[in-house]
Amino acid sequence: RNDHYWSISRRAIRPQQMAHCVHGTGRMWILHRAYHSAMIQVEECAEVTAELVEAFAQLIPQLSASSAAPTAAELEEMLGSGASHLLVAREDAGPILGCMTLVVFRIPTGVRAWIEDVVVDSGARGKGVGEALNSAALELAAGLGARTVDLTSRPSREAANRLYRRLGFVQRETNVYRFQRKG
Repeated sequence: RNDHYWSISRRAIRPQQMAHCVHGTGRMWILHRAYHSAMIQVEECAEVTAELVEAFAQLIPQLSASSAAPTAAELEEMLGSGASHLLVAREDAGPILGCMTLVVFRIPTGVRAWIEDVVVDSGARGKGVGEALNSAALELAAGLGARTVDLTSRPSREAANRLYRRLGFVQRETNVYRFQRKG
């Protein structure tokens, strides 16, 4: 199997580690880590900026060799969809070090969420950026009423898979299928 499939039930984030505040027109979470001197800030993007477009140009090639970075127009479409929540992480209010998309949607059995396209800059790995992004996404999903949050992760991404287990995700016994249009 190429991907691990993870799921987490709605749960509370450890309040001693995560602070949530409203920042401008978006949301922001700050991960306080006792064993790391820096502070990781996670923001929900409310607008497309030149910095955001540049960050995606740097990050997406680290995630996928076969996908182009989104254009400013494509990022605008994501932010305007209502279902997509684009989160970015910074260390000590510096440049964007990582990003992810949380998609929240209603189906007949309730509100569900998916975490997609998690990427942390190679130079920032091991600093808690992935943990901060995922923790903020879980809190946001819970606040939006999601009963579960799912994600997939390749087995070769060992550090990411350890992080998902540590955050409370459990590997599901299921098949993940993909249909891809030709051309």
